[in-house]
Amino acid sequence: MREIFAGLPWWVKWVAVPVIALVVFGGLIASVVGFVIGLLFKVLVFVALVGGLIYVVRKFTAGSSSRSDW
Repeated sequence: MREIFAGLPWWVKWVAVPVIALVVFGGLIASVVGFVIGLLFKVLVFVALVGGLIYVVRKFTAGSSSRSDW
């Protein structure tokens, strides 16, 4: 791979090739990043809902039973 880029100017290696890669794979990269961000958001919502549920259940059961059960 180094032999291919050996005689080319620096701007071809560091500007043109990455721009071509972004044009070709841009949609794929955007969809993967969007999927990962969506998945992280759903995980955060899940954790918040489970934490809220645990808080509410402990709050209401604390009055009816002793704290030594936990």
